[in-house]
Order: sequence, then C-alpha cells, then structure tokens
Amino acid sequence: MKVAFTTLGCKLNYAETSTYERGLREHGCEPVSWDEPADAYLINTCAVTQTAEKKSRNLIRKAHKLAPDAPIAVTGCYAALRREEILGIEGVVRVFGAKEKKRIVPELLMMLGLSDGLPVPEGETLEAYSSGERTRSFLKVQDGCNNYCAYCTVPFARGESRNIPVCEAVRQAEEIAAQGIKEIVLTGVNTGDFGRTTGESFLGLLKALDRVEGIERYRISSIEPNLISEEIIDWIASGTKFQRHFHIPLQSGSDTLLRKVGRRYDTALFASRIDYIRKVLETPGAPKVFFGIDVIVGLPGETEELFQETLTFLRDRIKPAFIHIFPYSRRPGTRAAAMKDQVRDGIKTERVAKLEALCRELHERFVEENRGLPEKVLWESSVHDGMMGGYTGNYIRLERPYDPGKAGTVESVTI
Repeated sequence: MKVAFTTLGCKLNYAETSTYERGLREHGCEPVSWDEPADAYLINTCAVTQTAEKKSRNLIRKAHKLAPDAPIAVTGCYAALRREEILGIEGVVRVFGAKEKKRIVPELLMMLGLSDGLPVPEGETLEAYSSGERTRSFLKVQDGCNNYCAYCTVPFARGESRNIPVCEAVRQAEEIAAQGIKEIVLTGVNTGDFGRTTGESFLGLLKALDRVEGIERYRISSIEPNLISEEIIDWIASGTKFQRHFHIPLQSGSDTLLRKVGRRYDTALFASRIDYIRKVLETPGAPKVFFGIDVIVGLPGETEELFQETLTFLRDRIKPAFIHIFPYSRRPGTRAAAMKDQVRDGIKTERVAKLEALCRELHERFVEENRGLPEKVLWESSVHDGMMGGYTGNYIRLERPYDPGKAGTVESVTI
C-alpha cells in the first residue's frame, strides 16, 4: 500500500513525519511522493502564519484531486487549531490533535486494512526523530509551551510543555547512531524547558547524550535566553560534542515590545547570555560562536523608533551571525490579535528588507572573522557541479571537490 506524506513548518514536524514513515514502512507500506496518487495521504500542517494555513488547505485539496477515493489524515498545528474546518474539506477522514499523534500509525494501518488495531503507545509525547540523511538527524526531546506569549498560537496547538525521559532520548540517539548518522540537532518547541514532566534537567539530558557512541556532534535548536544557564555553557565549553552554534529567539530588541507581548527576559539579560557564551567559548585561536537569532518584525505597537531599537541592538550590541526574520502574522485567538496598534503590511515589508540587509552584512563579517581558523566540517553526500558541501561546527558552509569517501565523515580543516 502506498502512503504519501507532506510536511509544512518546523523541524519538529519533519521529525514527526519521518517517524510516521518509519512506522508504516515497518508494516509493509511504501512511502511515496506527496504529489502522486496514493492509497492514503498524511499531511502534517503548520499554523504559524495565515500563509501557512492557506498552504495547508491547498495541499489537502490537491491530495484529494490526485486520488479522490484515498483517505486523507491531517495532523500538525493547523489540525489542532481548526479541526472542524479541516473535517469539512472533501476527502479528510481523520484529524489528529496535539496529544493524538501516537495514534496516527495504528489508525492509518486500520484505514488501509492492514491491521485490526495495533495497541497505541502510552503517553502524550510522540518520540520522534528525522532520518533519511546520512549526516544529520533532528531529535525531538520536548513539545509544547507554557509561556503563552501574546502573538503565539503554539501553546494552543501543541499543548503544555512536556518531554520524553532522558533514557528514551538516549535510546533514540543510539538508533540514530546505528544508521551511521554523525550529528544530532535537539529540537523542541521550548527545548530548554526539558524536564518539566519527568523531573529531570536539560543539563542532565545533554550529559547523557554526550556519552552516546557514534554521534560526533550535537546542536541545540531554539533555546530561550533565560533557560540557557551559565552552568550549561560552562559544561559545553569543558570539551563536549556540543558545537559553537546557538539558535536563540529574541523576537524584539525593544524592551517596550518584549514586555508588551509577555517575553520572559529583557535585552539586558539577552545580551548578558550572549556575552557569557562568547567569553567562555571564544578563546584565542578558536572559531567564533555562531548565533542565529529569531526576530519578529511588525509586532503590534512597533513604531519606527522601536524598530530602530531592534536594529541598533542587533547591529551594535549582539552582532549575530544570522537573523531569522518573521513578519508578524495576526493569529485569531491570541492577545496580540486584539491589540489596536497593528502595523501595516507595507511597513512590515520595508522593515524585513532592512533586517535582511543587516543579516547579509553580519553573516559576511562572521565568515571573515573565522577565515584562517581551524575547524571541523561534516561533509554531506549531495553533489552539485562536482562539489560537495558541509557545515563546520560553528555552522559555516564549506565546499570541496566531490570525494565519495568523505561523505558522512568529519574532517579537520582551516576555514
């Protein structure tokens, strides 16, 4: 039986979809491309913006057009927020909410007549990791969020913060290592909040994963600045597999806006975390730390003066290697959606362009600062124009002439 998958949104969704694919393949199903006729479709959706919701609806309708008799199952954030709306779309037979994801494989097998009913694993958190690449896997260790920032639907779509136990994360990391994958990226909605449901700690998780044989590198994806402690930073710097690469959400460089939308830090705390990481990890002759910073442009009440505060904070104070820029999207049901001082789309577009220009400038500067320094690169297997690429520990992409013997290996280089 052929099952087609499509995924929108974050790396969590991709890790989950990959896990569904493995589960169905183990029971004799053949995963196929989402844009060809299949016996069933699973669409993993996103709802972070209005555009993401529209794309999700269009994909559902396209699947039904490709195979009108095939059942369509829908999961992801859009599914959790708009269940009844999705059930009204022709072809959809099942919508899986945030805490129903462990039911997806058993129920799809029943839809296809391949099972009379497999037992559903216990618990509300789906254990998931991505596979299919020779070099890198995204391992989901946490889900949900308790912060309820004014602009965000994630707590409504994914539920409260929860996590898998450390022992389960280690078991999955060992599975990943057994596939020959050398790098793991830890993912979650609020990754640093790990341990809330098991009484364990994020640092305990990092230490346990660091001991897994076969995995040579780890990265931490999206950790809140107030959750990355000096103790964690000191341990990373002590000689671990965790790389000089941090993805940290800022959202705004204006304390006025941070307070307004309910963020749990201010710019002073944010800057102090960046300073401490650099102080501990950027020793003489060592590669610089890569900081990827999330910024939302056009939050309600963002005047030109407040936007300039963000621009100045990033350019003159933080100086990250990359800025992930998101224009604010008004989401129904959030506090920010009801705020009166909304920013016009045209102004958002102009501000995005200014931050994109700053991002290019900062990234070029970061690469130049690292030129001539020693690093290690994990080479990928893909080939383009006779060249193969890979990323250094501090996330600079390098290329070299293709050598099949190098694919999936870590090599010492000079940037």
